[in-house]
Amino acid sequence: MRLILNGKKAGLPEVRAAIIQARQSGPVEVRVTWEGGDVERLVREAVADGCSRLVAAGGDGTVNEVVNALMALPAGQRPELAILPLGTANDFARGCGLPESLSGALFLAQQGEAVPVDCGRANEHHFINMATGGFGARITATTPEALKNFLGGGAYTLNGLLQALRFNPYQGTMVTEQGPLQAAAIVGAVGNGCQAGGGQLLCPNARINDGLLEVVALLAFPASALDQVVREIRQPAADNQYVRWLQVPWAEYHSDTPVPINLDGEPIETEKVRFEVCPGALDLVLPPDCPLLDP
Repeated sequence: MRLILNGKKAGLPEVRAAIIQARQSGPVEVRVTWEGGDVERLVREAVADGCSRLVAAGGDGTVNEVVNALMALPAGQRPELAILPLGTANDFARGCGLPESLSGALFLAQQGEAVPVDCGRANEHHFINMATGGFGARITATTPEALKNFLGGGAYTLNGLLQALRFNPYQGTMVTEQGPLQAAAIVGAVGNGCQAGGGQLLCPNARINDGLLEVVALLAFPASALDQVVREIRQPAADNQYVRWLQVPWAEYHSDTPVPINLDGEPIETEKVRFEVCPGALDLVLPPDCPLLDP
């Protein structure tokens, strides 16, 4: 087993202690990143050295880099993947129910079973958790701490809706196998996983082994419809008026102007993007009770 460790985390005493402890149960090799391009190179080197299991040790961005490097390889050459969550949000790891302690996550990485999971693709880029567009990322940063404590996770939804009333929506067309949807969208999410933005549950019905992506779009709405929007967020349905929910194998989005999109937190900007699922593309080490797996 070989860790590909984000260089910013390599000096943390708790990380070093967890790796030393894990070595009591079996060999653990470590490779540390220093600059852009290191992850892709280290993944190729691991494959050449015959490593059968890699550990992405870092945050969601590190996991995304490792996933993209693995997806650049032929399917039969991809090692199994495990995750050691070391980021701030760790949205994908938390959505999967991975242990929060470093020792627990490393024990699972060593002893856990790998199962086939889907991967998402956006044009030539890949993501394992979620693609988001619009203003969603700023909700977490601007929600007051007192409001978070009072309302819990619902603070992000409430604060986001209030901001949405003042947000200039993107005009575009989303096309799926269920037909086109032309509307002004405030925020959109295409989920393989379920949460993003520091715990925002954007795609609650997403599963990482069902061969589908969950598409959620919050369309422009008047202030008078705020109560209805809140109800529609709580009751996912494809025929909602303002909050549309779809589960599809692919979706295409077209806009006259470039739209910012985050893929597991990694930004791109494009006027046209095709999202599609890559079923069973990766073997991922997960706990047996992982909530993102279909039975």
